[in-house]
Amino acid sequence: MNKTLTDVLVIGAGPVGLFSVFELGQLGMKSCVVDSLDIIGGQCSSLYPEKPIYDIPAYPEISGQKLIDNLFSQIKPFSPKFILGERVEKITKENDEFLVFTSNNKSIRCKCILIAAGNGAFGPNKPPLEDIEKYENKSIFYHITNKSIFKNKRIAIAGGGDSAVDWAIELSSVAEKVFFIHRRRKLRAAPHSVEKLFSLEKEEKIKTIIPFQVHSLQGSKGEINTLTVSNLDEEKIDLKVDYFLPFFGLSSELGPIKEWELEIEKNLLSVDQSSLQTSAKGIFAIGDICDYPGKLKLILTGFSEAAMAAHSCYKKIFPDKVLHFEYSTTSGIKKL
Repeated sequence: MNKTLTDVLVIGAGPVGLFSVFELGQLGMKSCVVDSLDIIGGQCSSLYPEKPIYDIPAYPEISGQKLIDNLFSQIKPFSPKFILGERVEKITKENDEFLVFTSNNKSIRCKCILIAAGNGAFGPNKPPLEDIEKYENKSIFYHITNKSIFKNKRIAIAGGGDSAVDWAIELSSVAEKVFFIHRRRKLRAAPHSVEKLFSLEKEEKIKTIIPFQVHSLQGSKGEINTLTVSNLDEEKIDLKVDYFLPFFGLSSELGPIKEWELEIEKNLLSVDQSSLQTSAKGIFAIGDICDYPGKLKLILTGFSEAAMAAHSCYKKIFPDKVLHFEYSTTSGIKKL
C-alpha cells in the first residue's frame, strides 16, 4: 500500500485548497492534496479556464486558469504532494492522528484534515454513449490541458454553456474544423461569447449543428472515426472527427463525506466561524463546502478562511509552541 506521512491533508485542489497549502507552508506545516479530478484547479480549470474573473484583489481581470497557474507557482516552495484522480473514502482516528484511505487504496497519515472540496467530489457529466470509456483520454476529453494536440484536427464539441462555447472559439484558431453541437437553439454562455461563436461560423471556422444531440459513435482502439448526431425528427448526420469534447458540466456530490459523522446541513458542513473547525476535532472545512451565519460564497472569502484554518491547524499540531504572528513582508517565504 502506498503510504504518505504529512501534517495536514487538504481535500480539494481548487483555488481555496491550493491557497491553504501556502498558508500552511508559511506556518511550517507540510501538506498533501487529494482531488477527485485528475488535474488541479477544480471548477476554474475544468469549467471556465478561459473565463475572466473580476473579484480577485489586485487583478482587475484574470482567467480561471491563470489564477490556478499563479496559485500553483506560489505554493511550489512548500513542495506539496498531490494525489489526483482519487477521492478520500475512509477516515479513521489513531491516537491523536488520522489515517486516511483513498479510492485507490493509498493511505495518508496526518494530524489535521482540511476539507476544501467545493460542493463535494466532482466528476464530468458524460453523454450516454455505449463503450465511451474505451475512447476517454484518447479521443474523448472532458477537459483540456494541452490544446496543441488539436492542431489541424477535426473536433466535435457538445454543450451549450461557457466551457463549450469558449473552447469552440479558442480551438477554431488551431483546428482544421470545429463542429459545435447543442440540443437547443438557446445557449447558456455569455452573450458576447455566443455572438463571437456565430461570427466565426460566418467566417466558416466553426460549423454549428443545432438543434441536435449526440446519438452514437464509431471507431476502433480508442480512436473515433465518426460521431453521429440526431434531432427530434430522427434526422441523423455523420460527422467525421478526430476528437470529441463533451462539455456538459460537472456533477457534484458529497459522496463519502456524508459518512464521516460530521454535522451537515443542506449538503454543507457546519463549522465554527472563528476556527473553521467542523463538528469533529482536527477536521476543518473552508470554501464553498462550509457554512456559518453570514457566509459569502466567494473565492476571496475562501482565501481568508484558508488563512484562519491554517492557524487553527497550527494550534493543534504544535500545542506547546507560541505562534508569533508575522506579515509576509517580514517573514518572506519560509521554505520547508
